[in-house]
Amino acid sequence: AAGWGGSGRRIPLPPRDDPSYDEAAARALLEAAVDGETGAAEQATGYYWGDDRLKAHVRKLLDAARTEGDEGTIRAAERYLR
Repeated sequence: AAGWGGSGRRIPLPPRDDPSYDEAAARALLEAAVDGETGAAEQATGYYWGDDRLKAHVRKLLDAARTEGDEGTIRAAERYLR
């Protein structure tokens, strides 16, 4: 087993001081959750699943996913916001 965060998944992120970092981190966590690789995204972003600092971004991504009919992202975002 690869273990926690050991999937080798590449998670493209802007520099941490970039104003878009938190939104990119939220997107990365949701995308990884859809693929069952949340640990890799947590390790890459420095945020844990459910972190309050990302909830506004997750809500925005949830709205977009509903508009697009992206069921996987909808489910992941709803889980994140619980």
